[in-house]
Amino acid sequence: MDQGTKGVASRVPAGAAKVLSAVEEAAESTKLWCAAAGVMAWRGGPRGRRAAAAGTTAVVVAQLVSNGVCKQVTGRRRPPKKWIPHDEVEDRPNSSSFPSGHTAAAVAFTGAVAPAWPVAGALCAVPAAAVAVERVQSGAHYPSDAAAGAAIGLTTAWLIHRAPHLLRRHPFSGG
Repeated sequence: MDQGTKGVASRVPAGAAKVLSAVEEAAESTKLWCAAAGVMAWRGGPRGRRAAAAGTTAVVVAQLVSNGVCKQVTGRRRPPKKWIPHDEVEDRPNSSSFPSGHTAAAVAFTGAVAPAWPVAGALCAVPAAAVAVERVQSGAHYPSDAAAGAAIGLTTAWLIHRAPHLLRRHPFSGG
């Protein structure tokens, strides 16, 4: 098994772990990404509305893929509690560990926002990375779960960005 979790959980300083935990709590149930989309739509004009729509759509798709499909077919156990030297391990879900849905949503949102509004995408990258690290540090996931979540997020963001171009090139033929 992937023992990188044990190393990450034991090496993150207590102060950094508190910050990571606060960011993850804000991202729980996609609250952080919905709030960011709201601010972008409200203050960002047409570019902000495009970025918010792309980011929100990407979160929904990434959540469906990671939580609705992948977790249902993998059934991977969470890292052993004995690997985690703090009490955060008690507050983790019972669902499959693979992939990290939190990471998938964070990376999908960030990756979908970036082409529409690069500065906003760069700002979102910081909490997105924090979410991925926190999911491993807290004992909720193995590093490979977070990596798979990031891959789902990046793929989703790419598809959201490319979908209009692909649809213009290959329109559905009605019959």
